[in-house]
Amino acid sequence: MKFDDHELAHYLAEETGKRLLAVRERLYNDGASTWLAKDVGDAAAQRFLDEAFAEHRPNDAILSEEAADDSNRLTADRVWIIDPLDGTQEYSEFDRADWAVHIALWERKDSSGAPSNEGMLTAGAVALPAFGMVLSTGTPPPTPPRHEGKPRLVVSRNRATDAAIIVAQALDCEVARLGSAGAKAMAVVLGETDIYVHEGGMHQWDSAAPMVVAQAAGLFTSRTDGSPLVYNMRDTWLPDFIVCQQHLAHQVVDALRAGRIDR
Repeated sequence: MKFDDHELAHYLAEETGKRLLAVRERLYNDGASTWLAKDVGDAAAQRFLDEAFAEHRPNDAILSEEAADDSNRLTADRVWIIDPLDGTQEYSEFDRADWAVHIALWERKDSSGAPSNEGMLTAGAVALPAFGMVLSTGTPPPTPPRHEGKPRLVVSRNRATDAAIIVAQALDCEVARLGSAGAKAMAVVLGETDIYVHEGGMHQWDSAAPMVVAQAAGLFTSRTDGSPLVYNMRDTWLPDFIVCQQHLAHQVVDALRAGRIDR
């Protein structure tokens, strides 16, 4: 079967999610530990994706959380940036649904199609397998309607970063908590929340697919200083990320800038 890049991203995210669900059910029935569930899930997802890329895009480079970084990607024109299982902790807790699969494609060109070393993300998909849902650039999700009332900020399950605290206080936000980065970003895409701000503890594969899907849905994305997110850099560390409704973008970025100055 032949896929264009958007279709392939959607297919890979969906099929990886199906396999992860089957693995998790088997592990649950076997009484597996959370540590085993993390390791087995990560390995199963990476194995499937390795085989799928070898079949469908054998000449493309890959940057994956679960594989050794190949420096050939730095000179490649096409690089798939993937997180086979985003939210291993949530995946290993068998009653949780807030985990995801990230598939994104970076190409060495700009928005006009001209060659560019900085490049850009051109296709992507985020699967939420426990919800039976894939959001992708092939058929972009509709822009969520503007929420009336206090802005809704989504933060991590176990902690709120300084950036999230600054935004919550400055914009008088209601706060929700979710697990994986993909689940939080897609909560904004789906209109369940309005703002996701993260800093620290992120690599390129954590935000690439959520970013390109959010952009396709008409949302604002940037780093916490308002600068663009740039991918396929030598250092995989890309520690901060904003995705929010367009009408809140200036307020969020301004609050973060002011908060940094005040501290």
